[in-house]
Amino acid sequence: MRAGKKNFHCPAARRQRIRALNLATAFLNSARVHAGKTAVFWGDEEIAYDALLASTFRVAKRLRDEFKVQPGDRVALWMKNCPEFIPAYFGVLFAGGVVVSINNFLKADEVNFILGDARVNVVIRDASLDEPAAKLIEMRPGTAFLQVEDEEAAAAAPDFDFANTPSEGDLAVLIYTSGTTGKPKGAMLSHGNLLSNVESCRQVLAAVDHDRFVVLLPMFHSFMMTVGVLLPVLVGGSMLLIKSVHPPKNVIMEILQRRATILPAVPQFFRALAQVPVPKDFPLRLCISGGAPLPGEILSEFTKKMPVPLIEGYGLSEASPVCTMNPIQGPWKAGSIGVPIPGVTLAIKDDAGNVLADGETGEICVRGPNVMIGYWNQPEETAQAIRDGWLHTGDVGHRDADAYYFITDRKKDMLLVNVYPRQIEEVIYEFPGVKEAAVVGVPDAKRGEQPMAFVVASEKASIDSKALQQFLKERLADYKVPKRIVVMSALPRNATGKVLKPELKKLAAQKPGET
Repeated sequence: MRAGKKNFHCPAARRQRIRALNLATAFLNSARVHAGKTAVFWGDEEIAYDALLASTFRVAKRLRDEFKVQPGDRVALWMKNCPEFIPAYFGVLFAGGVVVSINNFLKADEVNFILGDARVNVVIRDASLDEPAAKLIEMRPGTAFLQVEDEEAAAAAPDFDFANTPSEGDLAVLIYTSGTTGKPKGAMLSHGNLLSNVESCRQVLAAVDHDRFVVLLPMFHSFMMTVGVLLPVLVGGSMLLIKSVHPPKNVIMEILQRRATILPAVPQFFRALAQVPVPKDFPLRLCISGGAPLPGEILSEFTKKMPVPLIEGYGLSEASPVCTMNPIQGPWKAGSIGVPIPGVTLAIKDDAGNVLADGETGEICVRGPNVMIGYWNQPEETAQAIRDGWLHTGDVGHRDADAYYFITDRKKDMLLVNVYPRQIEEVIYEFPGVKEAAVVGVPDAKRGEQPMAFVVASEKASIDSKALQQFLKERLADYKVPKRIVVMSALPRNATGKVLKPELKKLAAQKPGET
């Protein structure tokens, strides 16, 4: 499919580069230039840039004056998608703090680990998280909580006095990623990392101030934070913040009503979107698939039914996160993650660090100003991930003769739901009577993959799978809880004692499981 009559080119005057000392000044500049323009559509509500900036000033002032946040202090954002996320995010940066973006699907125990690891003393949250927040407050009596909706009734704040303005190299955001050891790691992203990635995305997507971005994925996620939040507000565009994605036809109606132009989403949503009738005057000019590999059948189905290009990209939190994108005007190759975005370099390397020739399979490595500073307080993990200036992604793939990249295998042992089995296994071992545990991913029509657990009971003990599942629900985010649990007498192992997870996947296809 080609772009057809869609015009992706805009006057040069509207394609200004994003230049600023840091993310806070970039937002300040954009908000002042576009003061009366709608920045966020939220149901029937329209929020202008000047109102957003005033809310940001108020959050920053409270953080500095009331909560005594100092430059470099980590402040957590534990929020569902809502307009208040934006002034909370930039309010932390205006106060000189570091944003710790937290997955709002996590349970209190999981959030508690992140807050402790990042040494967070202030958490900004929204009212929808009252129940888990109550448990977290009990666990962390010394942590202060700011409910951001309180800002709505506050009087307008004066211009904020910037002190100790951060530089491009200073830490801006900590995003916790799934860890192979069972504990998440904080990827340290600087102001420069994120500014460079936003600017690269602006160029490759030809984003301008009249673009309206549909935001339906979680704003805490690195992909949506960069492409769905930072990019539109820094170019002076608008965000169409979706309250509910069900049913998909409601999203279509909002896109039509607000004349949205760019839709970033996950593959499963585009499959659902392809089933909904679309009028001829559909305003979208571009759809971007991210967060998981885009299956060829979804791309084919979407392309046949929709008058809009659907392009796939690739990235990871450690790279701010976007690394590659298929060119919006083509050529497009089925199964390809595209070509490196401006300013970013990719290479396929072998285990010794040698660059491989086109067509040869090896590890995908990334270099550029978007690559993280490192992992928070984990120098050994940082040294393993960043070698000779290259970020080793752990993803396996190859490059073809036209310089298009393809992924042939995912990060070792990681599930498509962005969690390492070790994380789940560690919690299973806390359940009384568990001797051994192994988690594998099994196909799922909606999410692409779901975790499934195999457990072995200790001698003279028995495992109630329903009780174990309830135990996990209280300690893990819902998407991490295995939907099937199978109790076995022993796990299959090789001669060296390693659990044979491919064998467990075969068993998963045969067994109905226990839940």
